[in-house]
Amino acid sequence: MDYYKKELFLAKVDKDDNILGKIERWQAHKEGILHRGFTMILTYQNRIVLQHRKHLAFDGFFDLTFSSHQIYINDVLQTDEDAINDTLKREWNIDQSGIKNIPKYLGKFYYKAKDLNSVFTEHEIDYIYVAELKDLPNPNPNFAYGFELVSKEEINKYKVAPWVKEIIKLI
Repeated sequence: MDYYKKELFLAKVDKDDNILGKIERWQAHKEGILHRGFTMILTYQNRIVLQHRKHLAFDGFFDLTFSSHQIYINDVLQTDEDAINDTLKREWNIDQSGIKNIPKYLGKFYYKAKDLNSVFTEHEIDYIYVAELKDLPNPNPNFAYGFELVSKEEINKYKVAPWVKEIIKLI
């Protein structure tokens, strides 16, 4: 089944990141409801992997390296580690053995951004992680148009997703 057609539930949160319950992911994005998400920054040889997003929200923008959500599985919210590993496999064809180190937590922040080209709004408490790749990645074409390897200073040369502008202040 197409990943974007699956019914998935996210953690609905308040601005202090307290979980208020579950919310279906597309309802959260259509109504701009605050929820929890994460962004994973992958590096390779001291360069950042920018994903050229192929997504219903912010399609065609560049991201640091991927962003997704911790989801509920059997009424239990995934750990960040499990959500990252699932997304690595789904979007980049990488398992844990493809990264050199355990993802390092950099912090979290609040943001809200409307995608002017769709009906979706990202409204998140976003957890930020970074890890180094052993080899160049092989993105899944269902989730990415491709990728670029860039320095931190080069990121703003690209049409980046709104949350990227906030994250680069943290790295």
